Amino acid sequence: QVQLVESGGGLVQAGGSLRLSCAASGNIFSINTMGWYRHVPGKQRELVAVISSGASTNYADSVEGRFTISRDNAKNTVYLQMNSLKPEDTAVYYCNARLSTRARQYSYYDYWGQGTQVTVSS
Repeated sequence: QVQLVESGGGLVQAGGSLRLSCAASGNIFSINTMGWYRHVPGKQRELVAVISSGASTNYADSVEGRFTISRDNAKNTVYLQMNSLKPEDTAVYYCNARLSTRARQYSYYDYWGQGTQVTVSS
């Protein structure tokens, strides 16, 4: 089995910072991309940022220049540093990893964390 466990969400004032972490564990063979998505009730889940195994990154326009995604491959962990937070960043943030397991080493599937709430007050 594979687990993605997120941490670091919470309540912060506008202009503040938070750092999210997500650690993948279990029967993992290889991790391709890791990323963060967010969801606001009534809206579709949207991509926030993604990072490849080679550390190439891609960001949503709305967070470009404010958020930074990084990963520690040795720890199977991805981070999201969020600065200059705005009330519109309020959402549940989900970690994603596209990975293969030891049982199926060359088949990659998406796995998700349980979500962590980020609330930015004005």
